[in-house]
Amino acid sequence: MSSTLGTLYRVTTFGESHCKGVGAIVDGCPPGMELTEADIQPQLSRRRPGQSDLTTPRQEDDQVTIYSGTEFGRTLGTPIMLLINNKDQRPQDYGEMSRIPRPSHADFTYQMKYGVRASSGGGRSSARETIGRVAAGAIAEKWLRLTYGIEIVAWVSAVGDIEAPAVDLERISRPEVDATLVRCPDGAAAARMEERIKEILAAKDSTGGILTCVCRNVPVGLGEPVFDKLEARLAQAMLSLPATKGFDIGSGFAGTRMRGSMHNDLFVTKGGQLGTRTNHSGGVQGGISNGEPLVFRVGFKPVATIGLAQETVDFDGREVILEAKGRHDPCVVPRAVPIVESMAALVLLDLALQQRARRGSCPV
Repeated sequence: MSSTLGTLYRVTTFGESHCKGVGAIVDGCPPGMELTEADIQPQLSRRRPGQSDLTTPRQEDDQVTIYSGTEFGRTLGTPIMLLINNKDQRPQDYGEMSRIPRPSHADFTYQMKYGVRASSGGGRSSARETIGRVAAGAIAEKWLRLTYGIEIVAWVSAVGDIEAPAVDLERISRPEVDATLVRCPDGAAAARMEERIKEILAAKDSTGGILTCVCRNVPVGLGEPVFDKLEARLAQAMLSLPATKGFDIGSGFAGTRMRGSMHNDLFVTKGGQLGTRTNHSGGVQGGISNGEPLVFRVGFKPVATIGLAQETVDFDGREVILEAKGRHDPCVVPRAVPIVESMAALVLLDLALQQRARRGSCPV
């Protein structure tokens, strides 16, 4: 099972939903950067469960501890171990479900692939695995911010069929996003989304949604031609997240309905250097960042585990009625905001280090 992402900035996550803890090993973080738990904790706190009545009631502080890779508050360039203890795990909630593959979950495929699985909470397929990604992403994000001034902001742009209006990509900020429980910066749309999620929760059901993310101040040149294009790496990172079902960048699928004369991003001079008048490309051309804001969207399906009674079969093929127990989000997108931001940071740092290595090998 591959649990490692990246080439130069490599992140390996570990842990299951109801084991003693989860976390990550980060290898390749540049040395000399100031780093303490205080740099990592804010994103983990935005991701943690139990934030409101719109999320799972599982109570976890998700406090991170740095076990290696730093001394006197600075990175050493050696592997960084990050550990977050599980405190509110309840594997007994899943006893009845251990013999039933939950519909649209990973129970069946994991069992068939490995011959064994963690039956409580989905194990590695649980969204709790993403804690390690968020912790490692917070480190990457700090380096990107200090080195290039990169700003990464994601927000909820749709819940079910409720869509929020477009935002100002140059000004949108995390405080603005976090001003509503559903993490949608448009107050009117957020209110409708929150009401919809409460209705879904009361019905013991779930719903999906869409996150939009913008990365500002990305330098020109990130991304490798052909197979490791920037958008390809982003798509891999985002679609590796639990419950994701779609990714598009720039104009996305809407661009297929446009003519080339309308879709082309014409070049203009901005601040003494070349830029584009529009940004249908989403900040990427030929798989390489062009200096414009990087804009993409990630689609999340409805949570697979629901409390509503469902007619299905167990592993022996016997018909059963499944009413899943446990604590689950009726809609994952509000808590997925920092996860998407973190995955973007992991991809950008890895590609930035590759680009710096290329420049370092060029003759002066």
